Order: sequence, then structure tokens, then C-alpha cells
Amino acid sequence: MRRFETLLNELPATPRTWLITGVAGFIGSNLLEALLRLDQRVVGLDNFATGHARNLDEVRSLVTDEQWSRFHFIPGDIRQPNDCRMACEGVDYVLHQAALGSVPRSIEDPVTTNATNITGFLNMLVAARDARVQSFVYAASSSTYGDHPALPKQEDVIGKPLSPYAVTKYVNELYAEVFARTYDFASIGLRYFNVFGKRQDPNGAYAAVIPRWAAAMIGNQDIHINGDGETSRDFCYIDNTVQANLLAATITEPAARNQVYNVAVGARTTLNQLFCTLKTALENNGVAYSRPPLYRDFRPGDVRHSLADIGKARRLLDYAPGFEIARGIEAAMPWYMDFLKAGQVQGSPRK
Repeated sequence: MRRFETLLNELPATPRTWLITGVAGFIGSNLLEALLRLDQRVVGLDNFATGHARNLDEVRSLVTDEQWSRFHFIPGDIRQPNDCRMACEGVDYVLHQAALGSVPRSIEDPVTTNATNITGFLNMLVAARDARVQSFVYAASSSTYGDHPALPKQEDVIGKPLSPYAVTKYVNELYAEVFARTYDFASIGLRYFNVFGKRQDPNGAYAAVIPRWAAAMIGNQDIHINGDGETSRDFCYIDNTVQANLLAATITEPAARNQVYNVAVGARTTLNQLFCTLKTALENNGVAYSRPPLYRDFRPGDVRHSLADIGKARRLLDYAPGFEIARGIEAAMPWYMDFLKAGQVQGSPRK
């Protein structure tokens, strides 16, 4: 039996207290759902800068009343040290997801990105260290690989950052390493590669490509592709990401801690291929889309290709992604269709 299967059987019998920062966001709310279904106690911290109360409402509708009663929400901001200290009180495991994502947003507003992703991260490290939590897992990023051309991406080989966002995520890793050496405080960084799935917002200027294209196709709107469409990414379905977080938080082997790991599938998909995969998933759900994609200039700050080597995570965490991109899109598509039917389109929030 793989370690994750064993963990799913063991956790309900040994409930712990988990802190999820950014709990109302896409990844945070999926972690919340998974942990509550496993009868864990969860503290959530969020300032709703990018998260949504509707994500918490949806999780509440998917778990039992008893499971929901184990969730305590703290409205707060990781840029405020007192909020971080309050959130870490009595916590066993920290899953630090709060951040301002998006390369374009960081180029437009590097100051706010820095304050949230670096100052906020440092506040959380200090609070977790002082609270003597058992483990601290944080959301790192594949953007750390920067301009290094080698494929697949291996954790110990990085290039120069291509955006302010990439700088902040690299600084997170540096701070985590210094805290390990200086304070003997263990942490694990998870370099996410293009995570997608339910509750990923398709609205807004900084929406990720899969939810934005899915929403456009469902609404029979044009799809715009940056560049020639041969830019490629290693798209990772949310359930794989949840698995990696739980495995990392509960690992006890010293060799596996104070590490960074790629969290991906280990397969490369071009934007042209992604367009076709989304069309097929929509057709399987009764929606036909016939518009050709419209090509435009490359986006500043984007890398040309991204592909993860997940061998380290397989070896040290026993990470075993169960969803490749086509299966993940098939799983996510009904949520996007329901989301839009419920009125969650730009400028028209659900009542």
C-alpha cells in the first residue's frame, strides 16, 4: 500500500490541528475540504484578497455538520504578525498557501507582491517557529526555475528569476533554509506547476489559463493564445497537489524534511494541445465549441517551456500523482459548468 493510502486510513483515527493560510482560495479550500473529510481540526486564515467566501460556503455544503464544526476561521492578514501568531496557537501542522500569485500582477505591482509573499512569509515562519508546530509546508513555485533552459526541471538547478513574483518565491526558499540552519526549524517547500481544478476562479485579469479558457468556451467566446501556441506547461490537477501537501506535512524521515519538491505530473502539454483537450472535455459534457483560437504576442515574464522531474517527490515523499491532464480536466469541467450556470461570471456574482 502506498503511503498516501495508509495516511488516508490513519488520519481519521488520529485527528490533528492543521492551519491553512489562504484557506478561502483555490488550493486552500481544496485542502480544507480534504482535511475535514478526514475528520481533522482545521484553522483557516484569510483576508479575501484573492480568496472568496463562496469557496468556504461550497466546502461547508460538501461535508457533514460535525466535520464543519471542526473548522475555525480567522479573518486576518499574513502581513500582520499578530494575526499569524493567533492562527498558529495550538496548531500541529501548517500548510502555508497564502500569497499573491500571478506573474503579470507582480510586474504591475511588485510592492504589494513583495509585502505579501516575503514579509507575510517571514511572519508565518516566525509565528510557526515560536508556536513549535510539528511541520511547516509552504507553497513554492515553478517560477523559481527562471531562465534556466534545462528540461525536465530538477530541484537543485535553477536560473535567474524572470519576474518579481519569481523573486519572492525564491526568497521564501532561502528564508526556509536559513530558519532550518539557524533555529533548527524544519519546513518543506512544494514547487507547484500550473495547478488547476474546481474552485479556481475563471474571472479577473490574472485568471489562470485553464479556468479562463473553460469559461470562455462555455460562454462561446474567443480564446486568445499568447505566442504561437507551442509554449508548454506541466499541468497538475488539484487532487495531486492535496496529496503532496498531506504527504509533506506528515513525513518524519529527517532526509525528507528541509527540502523543496516539484509538484506536477511530469508531462508537458502545449497551449495548442490544451485547447484541443478542453474542447474534447466540453464535447463530452454536451457543449460544442467551434471557434478557432486567436494568436497574439507572447506575454512578458513567461518562460517558454516547463516540465517537472518529480523523481525526488516520488522517492522521498512517496508522491504518486493520480491525475494526468486529460483526466483532471474531465474531473474539473462539471464544476466550471455549474459555476457559470450559477451566475458566477465576471460582473455578475451569485446572489
